[in-house]
Amino acid sequence: MLLKTFGWSFAVTAIGLVAAVFYGGWEALGIVAILSVLEISLSFDNAVVNAGILKKMNAFWQKIFLTVGVLIAVFGMRLVFPVVIVAISAKMGPIEAVDLALNNKDRYQELVTDAHPAIAAFGGMFLLMIFLDFIFEDRDIQWLRWIERPLAKLGKVDMLSVCISLIVLLITSFTFATHAHQHGGAHVDKAQTVLIAGIAGLITYMIVGGLSGYFEDKLEEEEEREHEEEEEAARTGKKRSAVVLAGQAAFFMFLYLEVLDASFSFDGVIGAFAITNDIVLMALGLGIGAMYVRSLTVYLVRQGTLDDYVYLEHGAHYAIGALAVILMVTIQYQINEVITGLVGVVLIAWSFWSSVRRNRALADGGGKAAGSDERTEVSSGV
Repeated sequence: MLLKTFGWSFAVTAIGLVAAVFYGGWEALGIVAILSVLEISLSFDNAVVNAGILKKMNAFWQKIFLTVGVLIAVFGMRLVFPVVIVAISAKMGPIEAVDLALNNKDRYQELVTDAHPAIAAFGGMFLLMIFLDFIFEDRDIQWLRWIERPLAKLGKVDMLSVCISLIVLLITSFTFATHAHQHGGAHVDKAQTVLIAGIAGLITYMIVGGLSGYFEDKLEEEEEREHEEEEEAARTGKKRSAVVLAGQAAFFMFLYLEVLDASFSFDGVIGAFAITNDIVLMALGLGIGAMYVRSLTVYLVRQGTLDDYVYLEHGAHYAIGALAVILMVTIQYQINEVITGLVGVVLIAWSFWSSVRRNRALADGGGKAAGSDERTEVSSGV
């Protein structure tokens, strides 16, 4: 079962790691491995959400999502999108950007380094909004209760996450301008670039969130209409067009999943720029990670274990928040790639262990007692 589900992922991993060694030696192998783990850790909650929706689909639409959807996710978001980012930030055509990345790495590295403040500001704002919208939401299950409970109360203030993000962006831009001025003023104009790029990242997040909400609403409308027609058919004895209705609902599910997957994969792509500017290593690492996310989605659907580890989503979003801070800091200061990659891994591992302890407490205490154990555990920050 495990080999059948993850077989293609194992094969892609082997090919990708061998390619990394031939491309850049053992250092490249390490970067690809870190990127793969980073993508998997950031996208675990994506797999959980995907599986929750995917299990409602029939076999045909499941196959469409896991074939066409994966092509869009892997080749569209993980391979094409990084090229687009570099092309836009470096003000060149995508073909020229790819050619430069492959044939003139020194010049490509120089252009990407010059464009890094804009990339970091754009990605930092996008990731920060994901984290803030998560942490300000009032949830039944809380991992670090001493942090999440008061922040959930603050989250009742409308547009708080947007206000905080803009404040962070203004502070970052001002700090960057001051830093540049102290070094002769040669790059003072970059402060404006940081500000514009950060606002663009904020707008992108709001557009993606709006599209996701639209498709989710359409899905709910389709499900409600399908339920009403089922009741009508039961009353009148007439047969309804089940295939058409199921197809409409599944189609909106598919669209919603694609928008959702794009939003989640975006943080992995942006986060990858905090680890490496090499587009080949980025494509290899994120591609491997994307395959595991696909396999994990299938595994969760087949096993029906979506709610076993309830704190993993929290850990993933804390990792997103940490990456947002790291990206904003890298506008001025260089941070070791290993540290950047390991932050997410540590947070995911911590949240997984907390989930395991919670499950043991529920199993040992049972019912009301287990709930008490969970509150004690969470409040202690385990």
